[in-house]
Amino acid sequence: MFKNILYLIFCTLFLNSAAQEDTKAKGILDELSKTTKAYKTITADFAQTFYNKEKKQTDKITGKVQVKGVKFKLGIPGNVIVCDGKTIWSHNKDAAEVTIKNFDASNEDQLNPSKIFTLYETGYKYKYDKEEKVGTSTCHIIDLFPSVKPEKKKFHTIKLYVDKVKKQVVQLKMLMKDGGTQVYEIKSFKPNAEIPDATFTFDTKPFKAEQIIDERGD
Repeated sequence: MFKNILYLIFCTLFLNSAAQEDTKAKGILDELSKTTKAYKTITADFAQTFYNKEKKQTDKITGKVQVKGVKFKLGIPGNVIVCDGKTIWSHNKDAAEVTIKNFDASNEDQLNPSKIFTLYETGYKYKYDKEEKVGTSTCHIIDLFPSVKPEKKKFHTIKLYVDKVKKQVVQLKMLMKDGGTQVYEIKSFKPNAEIPDATFTFDTKPFKAEQIIDERGD
């Protein structure tokens, strides 16, 4: 489930030169990157909706993510994931278990919500599509296409919706190879809020030894 929610953030390879031909898209993405990286913290509520190839909704979940540098806290129904930049704790509430692992920000296979708002920077070709109204926001729509080993991806296109005024991501649509669609909506977005560092640590004291799975090794 975690990889489905944030599958978009795991690509960390270089864009090829063909992608840079769309100067309008590049200009918008550069501004988006500059704005996002200036934030000291990000707090966002999101919804992820799944549709099958007949465009019928099959599932929907909501969650909240807090980001401070490489530190993050992600909450979705039944699960909380906390990372202090060195250690990552995954609390499965239904199983009453906590899994602990070492965190490596450079590992593209490891969950890292701190990259979700800058996923477009690496691993994609991009092309400007059009403007469209999303709620009260007028958005640029930019199409992203995997540029490295696209045959291994479960999607063929990501449609990125960027608020023209705020220069913030409003929505993502993943167009899947099986004909389905996954829609990620940013319901609320609050930058630069004060977030104590204690938010990004997890207290295992309330758990019994058999409820803790420590995979950090020696």
